[in-house]
Amino acid sequence: MKRKPIYVEIPIETEMEDLWGASQQPHLHEQWDLRFTSITYLPKENESDPQLFSYKTNVGILVVEGWGKSVGEFNGKDGSRTSSLHFGTDQQISIISEGKGYWKYIPGESEKLTFLTQYDYDTRFGRLGTLIDAAIFRPLIGWGTALSFDVLKRWLEKGESPASQYTRFISYWLITFMFSFVWIYQGLVPKIWLKHPEEVSMAASLLPEAIDASLVVFVMGIGEILFGLIWLFYRKRSWLFKLQMMVFPLLTLSAILAAPHVLTHPFNPLTFNVSLFVLSVIGVKLSRDIPTAKSCKRKR
Repeated sequence: MKRKPIYVEIPIETEMEDLWGASQQPHLHEQWDLRFTSITYLPKENESDPQLFSYKTNVGILVVEGWGKSVGEFNGKDGSRTSSLHFGTDQQISIISEGKGYWKYIPGESEKLTFLTQYDYDTRFGRLGTLIDAAIFRPLIGWGTALSFDVLKRWLEKGESPASQYTRFISYWLITFMFSFVWIYQGLVPKIWLKHPEEVSMAASLLPEAIDASLVVFVMGIGEILFGLIWLFYRKRSWLFKLQMMVFPLLTLSAILAAPHVLTHPFNPLTFNVSLFVLSVIGVKLSRDIPTAKSCKRKR
């Protein structure tokens, strides 16, 4: 199975030395690159020797340790720089065994630089490892590289630290997945699967007698499931957050009018919807400037 090397490219408005330092100095590099939790340069015997280093990558409860070697640097006549790399790990839990790649720094107009990388690696576990790499790991590590490049770009251009960017990124996606789960669950379980009597009675109290309340509840359940799925695929989620900021007060008011006694229940519509309203407000704020892998070019 022929594999494609991972390629990521992004324009960055910064000085060459700032970009070089952020990507070549271990204490700076490990801050923005998702692929490495820590990077440690090893002492050289001679100044002309290749720079050896060790790295650690935390993947949940697993810690993968590896080695690396900067095998060469090249300064072009046009002001560009290239740094080549040889890396690998002896740990059998890692799908990567050994690989090679390079960074390239290309000057443009004014302070505009093009920062790119290309790398490839050999895998463990035979044909199974090749299939897992092609289907899961290679797309994931390529996405992680691109996301890291965007974090680096925002750090150098806007001065926002990588840690704060990743905190905002994780918070945004946690809220997104939570809303998707809440809408799908509320539509599927109480409205479609169980047809909860309280759901039906509240709908019946707000509808004319000629309308079948149970059918209305079923249709509402379908709508909520679809809305939950939209959260996973619609890109402009700021509009979904804003829509919810209008919907949750209306849902709260209708629930109170239909069944005032529910206010005495634990996790009642008032406290539940107010919590979701506040999270929607936070979501609007978070969604204004989220790091994204989509800002990178992924093919030559």
